[in-house]
Amino acid sequence: MDEVIKILTKKNKTIAVMESCTGGALANSITDIPGASEVFRFGAITYANEFKIKMGVDSQIIAKYSVYSPEVARDMSKTIATFADANYGVGITGKLNRVDRFNPSGDDSQVFISIYDQNQEKFYEFSLQVPYSSRKQNKDFIIREITKKLLTII
Repeated sequence: MDEVIKILTKKNKTIAVMESCTGGALANSITDIPGASEVFRFGAITYANEFKIKMGVDSQIIAKYSVYSPEVARDMSKTIATFADANYGVGITGKLNRVDRFNPSGDDSQVFISIYDQNQEKFYEFSLQVPYSSRKQNKDFIIREITKKLLTII
């Protein structure tokens, strides 16, 4: 993440994140870096669908595709970039090897990530299968993969 922050700073670009299953791990990894305040605009942890919707995620997208879908990750990334007026928005939704009794559909070990480049109006999307039984290890794995992807985008 050090390199991501250096590149964003050098290019005078900003980033914002809307996280669900990672519970703020991405925002934390960004703010662990000295100087991150120059590029980090906003972070939202939206575990509950209700708060994704309050932040601006389209409830019809959640209803149609389920909260655990690339479509919701996409809407999260664009919504947070727009909300925070950031160059890049990251949306993360999925499950870390756990059944969600409120949202039972979907693979219990799949995570959907979308990175939105607001300047180019372009989405970069991918999904991951979390490989560990530990939530902490899975969060670390997801953050590493997002960091690699950001380095190819920014």
